[in-house]
Amino acid sequence: MAQSIHETKGEQASPSPAAYFFTIVRLSIVFIILCGMIYPLASTALAQVLMPAQANGSLLKNSDGKVVGSALIGQKFSDQAWFQSRVSSIEYKAEASGSNNYGPSNPDMLQRTKDSIAQWKLDNPGIPASQLPVDLVTNSGSGLDPHITPAAALVQIPRISQLTGIPADTLQALVTKQTEGRDLGLFGEKRVNVLKLNLALSELTRGTL
Repeated sequence: MAQSIHETKGEQASPSPAAYFFTIVRLSIVFIILCGMIYPLASTALAQVLMPAQANGSLLKNSDGKVVGSALIGQKFSDQAWFQSRVSSIEYKAEASGSNNYGPSNPDMLQRTKDSIAQWKLDNPGIPASQLPVDLVTNSGSGLDPHITPAAALVQIPRISQLTGIPADTLQALVTKQTEGRDLGLFGEKRVNVLKLNLALSELTRGTL
């Protein structure tokens, strides 16, 4: 009897290739629905409920309600009456994030730095280059950094005060108010978001970004 049962088990046919195929197809459909539809929809809906501003790109608006940029991506300000951002080798094009990764002795980087310093002297004749914070003449790793150091903001106050007529102490208080601390009080450095700072400045000048 035991031998007969053993022979019966041994005679059971293994699944056909077609059965394997349809099993794979069914599993693929299940995971496509779960991972490609349900999960993205659920995470998107949750983000919209818990952090709608961040989920929509951390967009910033001016006093007219017009979107002028994102708090996460820097931008260039052509008018010297605004606080200026860091140098960007990609002109702050978000689709081309990155930098040239030049070494400190690279001729192109040295020339770009010299040009930035020369432009600084032209726009800020009252501030010697020796007081120029390094982040105003260097590129960030991504080329999209929206922040500058508090020192880089403060050193621009004489120029902006002269061009706008706003007292220097008022501008200094504005920079202090817009200075962000370390993340969780431990990580990173104090920084100033240039777009947020200029939006606050526009409220004083009644100008529009």
